[in-house]
Amino acid sequence: MGKRIIQQARGKGGPRYRSHSFRHKGPAKILNKEVTGKVIDIISCPGHSAPLAVVHYPTLNSFGLIIAPEGIAVNQEINIGADSKVKIGNTLPLNQIPEGIPIYNLEAVPGDGGKFVRASGVGARIITKSEKAIIIQLPSKKKKVFNPDCRATIGNVAGSGRTEKPFFKAGKKFYAMKAKNKLWPKVSGGAMNAVDHPFGNKRSSRKAKAKPAPKNAPPGRKVGMLRPRHTGRNK
Repeated sequence: MGKRIIQQARGKGGPRYRSHSFRHKGPAKILNKEVTGKVIDIISCPGHSAPLAVVHYPTLNSFGLIIAPEGIAVNQEINIGADSKVKIGNTLPLNQIPEGIPIYNLEAVPGDGGKFVRASGVGARIITKSEKAIIIQLPSKKKKVFNPDCRATIGNVAGSGRTEKPFFKAGKKFYAMKAKNKLWPKVSGGAMNAVDHPFGNKRSSRKAKAKPAPKNAPPGRKVGMLRPRHTGRNK
């Protein structure tokens, strides 16, 4: 019997992430200028897991958003530039930051505003410095080489307890996933009805059902463990 599994029912789809950007407060990036600003508010944004700080730049007569570090406060002054002090919230080039200092919002290319280490509660550290390359340990413990002219902000990202707080209700989880445009809940094939998935059936859920798909199975049937290659002696 033919079964339309959820991947088929949703259509071809694509790898592109469609963000609900109409709900976002704005991009949180480092300005590509040497400037001094003042934090006037700390806000929440559905597009970011970390809180954002609203910064007023008097010399530019404009406002901007940055990812808030732990310990930042309203009315605190922040600086962007090579001559800035190594202080929480300030942004400096990597070649001006001492080894071992916690940093976040690292630039991939000098001037891009920050691409790495932006999730709540994370932080990176400089491991090795040289004239042409700087090695940084990311939160995943992976080491990556950066251009010395790339900039980063001093401190750890705020909101470190987010992953430790459980979701008490399924509705809360639903809206959290909806804000990030994620498919939720993900139901196992064995919990579905027989018309919805090759593993589905109405007799509670028989765990002994054969899992490998047949060799000539069509795309909608190739689920679970794929059939192994030919084994044993060739006759």
